Amino acid sequence: MGELPRAYALRMALAKLAIVKERHAGALVLAADSVVVCGRRILPKTEVEAEARDCLARLSGRRHRVLGGVAVAGPDGRVRTRLVETIVRFKRLEAAEIDSYLASGEWQGKAGGYAIQGRAAAFVAFLSGSYSNVVGLPLFETVALLDASAP
Repeated sequence: MGELPRAYALRMALAKLAIVKERHAGALVLAADSVVVCGRRILPKTEVEAEARDCLARLSGRRHRVLGGVAVAGPDGRVRTRLVETIVRFKRLEAAEIDSYLASGEWQGKAGGYAIQGRAAAFVAFLSGSYSNVVGLPLFETVALLDASAP
């Protein structure tokens, strides 16, 4: 693929926006996508336990970035975007902690295999930036985009 994570996060938000905007011409439309990045590698939205286990092992004891791409189309069709970056560091995870988290099922469909608003909050040793971005939608930046797009 070769696409850099920042470009990917914005592209995904814009792709979602385009689909909805086409169906609702003249409406205010909001779309977003979250990407968990470890080094330069984009971690998947985990669908199977093995993916989630791999993600958690990669994130254990390391810093990673959560990139939130947000796109808003105003009723006039003008599109505005924001890219929000949050830095998160997980503590070193014990095998039993990973096993317990996987048993909870919270990892299913989550970027990087975790939901910070749930049990994975106990893994976070450090966070710099927008907490709501890691949850899935950077609220401060989204409100600013919506305010700028209102008629």
